[in-house]
Amino acid sequence: MTKIFLKTFGCRVNQVESQSIREKFAALGVQFTDRCEEADICLLNTCTVTENADADAEKLIRQILTRAPKARLVLTGCYVSAQSEKIKTKFPAAEIIEKHKLASELFNDEEFFWTVKGHEGHSRAFVKIQDGCDSFCSYCIVPFARPVKSSKPLSAAVEEIKSILKNGFKEIVLTGINIGNYLCPETGAKLDQLLTEIFKIRGNFRVRLSSIELNTVTPELLSAAKAGGKKFCEHFHVPLQSGCDVILRDMNRHYSAQDYKNKVAEIRKYFPDAGIFADVIAGYPTEKIIHFEETYDLARDCRLAGLHVFSFSLRPGTKAAALEHMPAGVIKKRAEILRVLDKKLRENFASAQIGKTLNVLAEDGGECVAANFARVKLNKILPPGTLAKVKITGAKDGICHGELL
Repeated sequence: MTKIFLKTFGCRVNQVESQSIREKFAALGVQFTDRCEEADICLLNTCTVTENADADAEKLIRQILTRAPKARLVLTGCYVSAQSEKIKTKFPAAEIIEKHKLASELFNDEEFFWTVKGHEGHSRAFVKIQDGCDSFCSYCIVPFARPVKSSKPLSAAVEEIKSILKNGFKEIVLTGINIGNYLCPETGAKLDQLLTEIFKIRGNFRVRLSSIELNTVTPELLSAAKAGGKKFCEHFHVPLQSGCDVILRDMNRHYSAQDYKNKVAEIRKYFPDAGIFADVIAGYPTEKIIHFEETYDLARDCRLAGLHVFSFSLRPGTKAAALEHMPAGVIKKRAEILRVLDKKLRENFASAQIGKTLNVLAEDGGECVAANFARVKLNKILPPGTLAKVKITGAKDGICHGELL
């Protein structure tokens, strides 16, 4: 029986694709191992969003070549898609196989399109509904790694979710490279229409959106989400990247700082208690201190629930790669300042939940996640995957404390 060591790097899209690979290969009789030394095939699903992602993949490649020299080393994912020639030169012993061809090239089986029945080791299940991006933000390598935009048919997505719910999952996370660009290839339905169809499914469950770009958070989407009632998680992760118009233009982001403020206000009209989170980049090459301060002020003034802070990372082939970069120490200091703000924002968000009744999903380790993405510790440990209603009685260090109702 073939044994596979599978390692996944990067985003939720990669994670759900690896879950699909696991399910597909398990159905073919494959066993999985956590030790590369035991494997016949070592399969790495790579990421290339930052230099660190590349370095992490290369470190593991070297370890496998040393520890499991007889294993078949197979690389797939964004790193090899964007930089295949570099990989071939550095690691000639490795095979490069496109993800959708893994089953056919490794096991002579048919191709597949990333459906899952659940998510191993998680209390929430992720459903990939969209792939690809052609925005070409000046710092981003993703359009080079995933240039083709595609969407899962609405009917297939609904059936996949029904199957996952039957397997006991209570929360579905819709994910993709840019889910706001969802467009059903069969009907032309957009994301708001997909949500409406999902909400028609009977049962006690809820749906969460993964990261979604500002320009695709439309009134139609917000109205459809609101109509979902308790089946919709009032949580929005809307990338900001910079709060300065000059830098946003340099980044090719197609919105202004005021647009972002307006969108946050619009979301709160529909969902007053929403948890609104953002990505921000510290140290973009053209970012001066006054630009950085504008980003800091906007994130603070919008009362965001938290930040995902990235230090600027040079990505070969992008427009920003040709710019003169600021010293690493300056980038690090600005990222640290934003992470201090992130801590404060999360503390404020948690404190704002005191006295409220929230619907939470229990996760491993005794912690729960509320519909608005507040983190909650209960006075009682619930089985992972359980939905419950709790009263928030306190908050400390950005974590809510609650009592089971």
